[in-house]
Amino acid sequence: MNNKFDWQSRLNNVYDRFPEAKRRPVIGITANYADGEERLSQYYYKAVEKAGGVPMVIPPLSDTDTIINTLEHIDALLLSGGGDFNPLYCGEQPSPRLHSINSERDLPELLITRLAYNRQMPMLGICRGIQTLAMALGGRVEQDISTRNGLIKHSQDADRREPTHTVTLKPKSMLNGIFGTETIWVNSFHHQAVAETGHRFTATAKSDDGIIEAMESSEYKPIIGVQWHPECMDECQPLFRWLVKQAALYDETKRLHHRILTLDTHCDTPMLFPQGISFDHRDTKALVDLHKMTEGRLDSTIMVAYLPQPKMGEAFSQIIRSAYPDEPRLQAATPMDYANYIFDRIEDIVAANKHHVSIARTPSDLYEDKRNGRKSIMLGIENALALNGNAANVKHFAQRGVVYITLCHNGDNDVCDSAKGCNTHNGVSRLGERVIEEMNRHGIMVDLSHAGEKSFYDALEISRQPIVCSHSSSRALCDHPRNLTDGQMRQLAKHGGVAQITLYNGFLRKEGEATIMDALQHLDHAISIMGIDHVGLGTDFDGDGGVRGIADASEIMNFTRMLLAQRYSADDIQRIMGGNFLRVMATVQRARQ
Repeated sequence: MNNKFDWQSRLNNVYDRFPEAKRRPVIGITANYADGEERLSQYYYKAVEKAGGVPMVIPPLSDTDTIINTLEHIDALLLSGGGDFNPLYCGEQPSPRLHSINSERDLPELLITRLAYNRQMPMLGICRGIQTLAMALGGRVEQDISTRNGLIKHSQDADRREPTHTVTLKPKSMLNGIFGTETIWVNSFHHQAVAETGHRFTATAKSDDGIIEAMESSEYKPIIGVQWHPECMDECQPLFRWLVKQAALYDETKRLHHRILTLDTHCDTPMLFPQGISFDHRDTKALVDLHKMTEGRLDSTIMVAYLPQPKMGEAFSQIIRSAYPDEPRLQAATPMDYANYIFDRIEDIVAANKHHVSIARTPSDLYEDKRNGRKSIMLGIENALALNGNAANVKHFAQRGVVYITLCHNGDNDVCDSAKGCNTHNGVSRLGERVIEEMNRHGIMVDLSHAGEKSFYDALEISRQPIVCSHSSSRALCDHPRNLTDGQMRQLAKHGGVAQITLYNGFLRKEGEATIMDALQHLDHAISIMGIDHVGLGTDFDGDGGVRGIADASEIMNFTRMLLAQRYSADDIQRIMGGNFLRVMATVQRARQ
């Protein structure tokens, strides 16, 4: 009998189609809490299901292990409405006008919001949810808005499915794109509201009396908060379709990162190690640590021993002694001493965290670490000053596991002229020729970021192996001597090399603030000149690299998500996110004598 009570037929239908069942993104919904019970209005989960997602209710639990494990199993977070926030959580005393609070939810939701944000997870905050976003991520909530202008009644008596007033959407905002209009009808039921969005958000909808009715990420992330209740209105279903679409893209990004090996080819984090940063903790002073690498699903990074170039008449030991006055070992350090000191510190940090990270010397080491659930650090040198003027010292650093040496930094050295130098050698010096030959012989890549144009072309002629530019962007888009001309890019590709787009603001834009969109434009341009097999990403994190949208290692996934959104294939993304660079590394290492 085929009727609504015939559950056996429904079960058989599941059995029949199970192998072909399409995976749908899972949307975690925070639950309300009252009278000792977890509660959730049917409108939330039905709106998610109607939009094509799978709703999963999240109880208000503040145990961080529980929250982290929950986040591992969902693809987006929906912060639902409910009682007001306790202002004590933001350091404010309760106003006499404050309405009923729901303190059982406050801590769990602040924690899950911040941890979801760190993981680049799509989020939609509704009513209380927009206040959660503001409280957790640097904004400020107004405790009661009843005394504002009095133009609109924001706590309605009408049915929640009934639109009650209009809001104006900011042109070119995500909400404007979702609804395709600049004015929509909404249904607001609230006493608290967002007073200040904070730097991570921008207000994108306001009511006629100036109340912020919506805000969204200013960092190119899929995060929106609205003050009204879209789950109750059919007209607002596009908002849930947007959330489910972003959740599907997030799921695709996670799965891609699981399959591919990701490598950032240049970071300066070792400069901070003598200052006592904790690499195994989420450290606010560093853009790269184990937590941020895990959150951004970044498998590996090349950490460099950066050596500042002394000015005329200045001793290297002077610079180092000034930078590290409390480190006796560095009081009279030579450049080689200092590079070895930095590598010793990296090895100490790795030894203390050997179950989570290791030092890799070859591409195969990286893949072995990924299979075993470890992050990888590779070693590089930024400025061949570290060789103490002796090409024979290349062998020493090859034995330490150094994978590349950047020939110079900001200023000419004894190896070559810098992009910011004064043409001391008219390119690569005679010592530089021997250094490049030794690097070829010992399997160390020649890195020409920071090199002057004449040095660049000289090195291409001298080296028998492909060369790299570990962190350089495009001069055609930003006219800076540190960037590569189109001609340099063509010759680099012709010789089998790679150029890694960097995130230094001044190398992406001549004026104004650079963002992830600028980095993508530089990447697209490099691909148009060199082809997809000769590009990559070298962030320069902790060396003043990092821009809005990809500001630290935790936001690497945001870059991958943008590449997927721009229709780059999985194979192309693997090339960009490390494959091309590792191909050159393998070629150079195979030629070792």
